[in-house]
Amino acid sequence: MDKNEFRDRLAERNFSRRQFSTALASAGLALVTLPVWSRRAAAEGEIEYFTWSEYESPAFHQAYIEKYGGSPSINFFGEEEEALQKLRAGYTPDVTHPCTYSVGRWRDAGVIKAVDTSRLQHYADIWPKLTTIEGTVFDGQPFFVPWDWGNSSILYRTDLVEVEEDSWSLLFDERYAGRLATYDSVDGAVITAALTLGFDNPFSMSDEQLTKVADLMREQRPLLRYYWTDNTAVEQSLATGELVAAYAWNSSVVALKQQGLPVRYMNPKEGILTWVCGLALVKDAPGDEQAAYDFIDAMLAPETGQALIDQLGYGHSNRKSFELVSAERLDELGISSPEALFAQGVFFQPIEPALREKYVTMFERVKAGI
Repeated sequence: MDKNEFRDRLAERNFSRRQFSTALASAGLALVTLPVWSRRAAAEGEIEYFTWSEYESPAFHQAYIEKYGGSPSINFFGEEEEALQKLRAGYTPDVTHPCTYSVGRWRDAGVIKAVDTSRLQHYADIWPKLTTIEGTVFDGQPFFVPWDWGNSSILYRTDLVEVEEDSWSLLFDERYAGRLATYDSVDGAVITAALTLGFDNPFSMSDEQLTKVADLMREQRPLLRYYWTDNTAVEQSLATGELVAAYAWNSSVVALKQQGLPVRYMNPKEGILTWVCGLALVKDAPGDEQAAYDFIDAMLAPETGQALIDQLGYGHSNRKSFELVSAERLDELGISSPEALFAQGVFFQPIEPALREKYVTMFERVKAGI
C-alpha cells in the first residue's frame, strides 16, 4: 500500500484497529506524521470482541455490520480460565463471551460490568429460563446476556466403538486406550469424572468425593490421546480415526455428519451436560459503549439465531429464531423442543471459589502425573 492509498483509506475511515498499525508500516509512515483524530470520529462504533473460535462469522452480527460498515476486531480464547487471566492482566476488549458458571468469578474479579437490558431491543424475546440462571444476576442486575446454548457429551465413531450403554464411562474405557480425548478444563474433565462415579452434585463435591474423582482421572490419563482446547482438532482426529470417542460439543456433530462420517452424539444415562454462554460488557473498555450494545443486540437478532442453528447446531437464546428454522432441521439437530431440553439437562453451575481452587489444583496434578 502506498502513501496515497493509505491516506485515501484513512479519509474514508476504512481501517480496523488491527489493520491500522500494519498499514502504517507498509505505507512507510510514522504515526507522528499523521493528524490526530478521536477514536469516535475515525471509526465510530469500532469495538473488540473476545470470544471462542467459530463465533467470528459475519452472519452472527449482520445488523452491526450494516450500521457500522464492518465487523468488530475479534480475538479468541480456548478456555475460560485463560480468558479470565488475560482480562485480569489488563487486556480490555469491549465485549466478551463467558458461560453462566464463570460469570460470578469474572464479576468478582472486576473484569465485567452490569448490563442495561433496556438498551437491547431483542432482550424480551430471550427464553425466560435463560435470563435467571444461577450466578448471572447480582443485586437484581444481570451481568450476562444469554446467547448460545447446547450440550457437552461424548461424540463417537459408530464404526469403531461398541457401546453397550450410553454412559460417560466410555471416556474411561481401557479398550480404546490412546484413542480417547476430553476437554482440558475443570468444567469438562473433572465434572464428567464425577458424573461417571454417580455423584449427585459434581459442582459441590466433598474432599472424599474429590479424592475418588482424582483416582479415576489418574486411571484415565494414560488412556487419553490428549486433553483438547481446540474442538477442530478433535473433529480432525475423529475423522481420521486417530480418536474413536471424545468429549465434544454440538458443532462437532454437525461438522462430522456433513463429511458423511458415521458418528453419534450420546445422551449419557448419568445426564447430558447443558451449557449456556453469552455476552458480557468488559469493565473500563476503551470502545464506544453504544456500539457494544448494538453488537450484542445484533447477536440477539432472530436472523442471527437462524444462522447459529444452521451453521453450528447450537441453540439460540431468542425464541423467535426457532420460527425461522425448519422443523426437520431442528429435529435433525435434536433441539426441536428447547424447553424440554432445559428441563432434562444437567446445567453447568458455578463452583464456589475456594472449592474450585481444589478442583483446579487436583486437575493440574493429575495432568502432571502426580
